[in-house]
Amino acid sequence: MAGVYISYPFCAQKCSFCNFASGVYSRDKRERYEAALFEEMKGHEWLWRPETAYFGGGTPSLMPADLLCKLMDAIPGDGLREVTLECAPGTITRDSIRTWVGCGINRASLGVQSFVTKELRQVGRRHTAAVVEAEVRLLRDFGLPNVSLDLIAGLPGQTRQSWEESLDWIERLAPPHVSVYIFEIDEDSRLGNEVIRGGARYGANRVPEDELVAELYERAVTRLEALGIRRYEISNFARPGWESRHNLKYWKLEPYAGFGLDAHSFDGVHRWNSPDTLEAYLGMTGIGRTRIDTGEEHFFIGLRLMNGIEPTPEEWARFAQPIQKWVHGGMLEQDGSRLRLSSQAVLVSNDILQDFIQ
Repeated sequence: MAGVYISYPFCAQKCSFCNFASGVYSRDKRERYEAALFEEMKGHEWLWRPETAYFGGGTPSLMPADLLCKLMDAIPGDGLREVTLECAPGTITRDSIRTWVGCGINRASLGVQSFVTKELRQVGRRHTAAVVEAEVRLLRDFGLPNVSLDLIAGLPGQTRQSWEESLDWIERLAPPHVSVYIFEIDEDSRLGNEVIRGGARYGANRVPEDELVAELYERAVTRLEALGIRRYEISNFARPGWESRHNLKYWKLEPYAGFGLDAHSFDGVHRWNSPDTLEAYLGMTGIGRTRIDTGEEHFFIGLRLMNGIEPTPEEWARFAQPIQKWVHGGMLEQDGSRLRLSSQAVLVSNDILQDFIQ
C-alpha cells in the first residue's frame, strides 16, 4: 500500500547538526509556503489510496491547527492506518494533542537527540529531559501512546557516561519505538562543515572519534534489545508490532507521494523530488522524473532491513560477484532465499551497499 510524506520545513531555531532543508523564515514566507503546499496537494492526481501519512520537517508540531486539518482532508480516502507527526520537545501541549488526534494523527515522533542538557545546549536545543518526560506522559494521557524517540550518537562532548544517561531515560520512558542515528559529518550542516574545516565552532573539536561513536551505537543496540526494543532497520528499533509502517515503505520500495520542500516521491518505477530551497519551491513549475534501477535499489535500500531481502533469480545472477564477495567476507548472510547484513556489517553498511550500485 502507498504512503504520503508532507514537509513542513519551519523551525523555531536551526540546530547545528541539522542537514535537512529546513530553517527559520519570515511569517510572509511561511504563509506563502503553506498556501503553496495546500495547492500542491489539492491539485495532485491520486492514482491510489494511501495507507500511511508522515509529517516531517522542520518542526511540524508548530504547524497551525487549521492547516494540519486541511492537509489531512486533502488526502483521499478514509483508510489511513498510521499518521505520524514529527515533534520538537517543548512544542507539545494538551490542546495541541487534542487537535492532532482530532485531525487523525495517531503517532508522534519526538526529536529528542539527547537527554543530557549540556549536549543539547551545545547543538542549539532548548528542551530538557524533564520536558520530554512530561510531554511523553501528555501524549499517552491524551490519546497518542504510539511514540517514537530519536537519539543521535556522535554529538559534541558525548561520552560513554552521558550516552548511558540518555539510554537510562529511554528505559524509564519505555517508548515502543526508538531511532538511533549516527551524526553525519557533511557540508550540509554547520557542525559538519566545521568538523571538515578543522574548526572549533559548535563544539566541532569535541565530536567523538569514530571508534567511540561505533561503540555508543552498539551499546544502544544491546540495551534496547534487553528492553524488548529490537532493531528492525539500521537506525530503527521497535517493540514487536510497533514498527513504523510508513518508513517501512521506503525500504520495501513501496510507492509514496511527497509534498512540500525537498519532498521525494516514488511510484514503483520513477523517483522525483521537489526543490530543496524555499524560493525554488515557491516558484516551482514542474518536476522531472528519473527512472530507477529497481535491482540496485532493492539491495541498496532493502538490505538496511535486519530481515534482509529476497533477491529475484535475475538479481542473484546479476549481483553474484558482490554477493559472493561479502558472504565470504562475513558481511552478508544467506539464509535460503534471503540475504541480510551480518551484525558486524551494520556500521560499515555504506561500503557494502555501494557495491550493488553499478
